[in-house]
Amino acid sequence: MGWDPRQYLKFSGERLRPGFDLLARVDELPDGPIWELGCGTGVHARAMAGQWPDRAVTALDKSAAMLKEAGTETSRVRWVEGDIEEWSAPEPAALIFSTATLQWVEGHARLFPRLMGNLAPGGVLAVQMPRNFDAPSHALLRQTAAEPRWAKALVPQARAGHGENMPLRTDPVGPPAFYYDLLRPLSRELDLWETEYLHVLEGEDPVLEWVRGSALRPVLEALGPEEAKAFAARYGAKLREAYPRRADGHTLLPFRRIFMVARA
Repeated sequence: MGWDPRQYLKFSGERLRPGFDLLARVDELPDGPIWELGCGTGVHARAMAGQWPDRAVTALDKSAAMLKEAGTETSRVRWVEGDIEEWSAPEPAALIFSTATLQWVEGHARLFPRLMGNLAPGGVLAVQMPRNFDAPSHALLRQTAAEPRWAKALVPQARAGHGENMPLRTDPVGPPAFYYDLLRPLSRELDLWETEYLHVLEGEDPVLEWVRGSALRPVLEALGPEEAKAFAARYGAKLREAYPRRADGHTLLPFRRIFMVARA
């Protein structure tokens, strides 16, 4: 199944806005290249190439489908297929930027100091991640996965918590104090905050369609076609109850995210 750019961008405005909100908090940079880790369809990488026209901009992603979509628009960005867990900068970076990606990578206690170590003096690590894993959208996903029909296939993966199975874990992203303690000793400046967006969604089963583009994707991949269809129907019914359509036909999806901008 893999990542589906079209599904992911069904709610492009809502999904992309936090990355632009993060980018707005990045100001002066030292000499050096710019990297985006987990570039998806490349929207933010192209924006950075426009904002810093004198810098080399390289965008890395694990998904060939996302990179193919990113490359359909003319840009001077260099697109690279690769794994963040194995990545290191060939030369010290002025900016390492990552939005809605590092929640998929395990071992943040090791990962974040390693990323800081790839910065040039005065360089910036700018990261945004979802921190809504206790919200109904994710709690109901775990609850449905634990039902007898699917538990044998899904619960062992949740316990293992490796990579693509992160949506079934309760805590892939730590609290703000965890990242403060990690980054403050390594930073001359650290800006850390949380925002809860209130997404106003349209369409039939919009919350189900939202999670199909992200957290639900690897869960359905672990099931056969018929079981995946049944799982989505069962989970979707729970989502409709948790996120009822309003009188005007829209559905509200509260979504909390954590942001951090650390200067080496």
